[in-house]
Amino acid sequence: MLLDPERIKLGIAPIAWTNDDMPDLGAENTFEQTISEMALAGYSGCEIGTKYPKEKEILKQKLELRGLQICNAWFSSFLLSKPLEENLAEFIKHRDKLHFLGAKIIGASEQGNSIQGKINLPILENKPEYTAGEWNKVAHGFNEMGKLAQEKGMTLTIHHHMGTGVQTAAEIDRLMELTDPSLVFLLFDTGHLKFSGEDPLAILKKYAERVKHVHLKDIRSAVYEEVKAKKMSFLDAVRAGVFTVPGDGIIDFKPVFDTLKETGYEGWMVVEAEQDPAKANPFEYALKARKYIRDLTGI
Repeated sequence: MLLDPERIKLGIAPIAWTNDDMPDLGAENTFEQTISEMALAGYSGCEIGTKYPKEKEILKQKLELRGLQICNAWFSSFLLSKPLEENLAEFIKHRDKLHFLGAKIIGASEQGNSIQGKINLPILENKPEYTAGEWNKVAHGFNEMGKLAQEKGMTLTIHHHMGTGVQTAAEIDRLMELTDPSLVFLLFDTGHLKFSGEDPLAILKKYAERVKHVHLKDIRSAVYEEVKAKKMSFLDAVRAGVFTVPGDGIIDFKPVFDTLKETGYEGWMVVEAEQDPAKANPFEYALKARKYIRDLTGI
């Protein structure tokens, strides 16, 4: 089933070139090499990585030279560990930079008690569970962030993520139930749902109307089994290669693409597979994903 390139654009995340949480992964890859390879591989947009210039004017110029645009950038909220006003002030700065760069989406994740960066905690056994009070605090904060996003004609999407309080299908249900459906939307990530033991397709079908940004990520089953057996942390799992690009793992993306078409999705699909660049050459894997997606969707 072919997708409409007028409705859906394809981007890629820089985390395959340089890892924000483990800077030694891809330390040798420069910003300009990263975005040049993205463009050369046939992508039209990207998210923001740790090596990108902080000056928004310089960043925009470098991207435009290569026919790229920013479609989203990760925002860490700390609603459970810092005052709401502090979170909102940081969010406004992030929002305004993204707005200048032409992005319409802001992808947020609550990091107040996340374990995704804790190297000694097994990722599949130690995730935080929100109390009722914490759920209300997080939902209220996301609603306020959603209002601020809409002031600039932008959309807040929440990234369900391994190691956070929004990881499982039940937690996504709770998030969707507690937040205002006109203010808070979902960043749908195939790889994180598969990693957490959930069915990505079921989540996509259930919340299609609230999915406003898509991350396309695959899982290597052999590494996933090793992660479980060795009780690895999230960072160790990434380093071991649990994630890979679409077409290189165990997820069948055809039903995902079919559902995006059937439900009228409009926006970005972003290839995102944090790996060790020394083991998985980012340019080669970007090309592999690009061909796989083109063959299935026509984009």
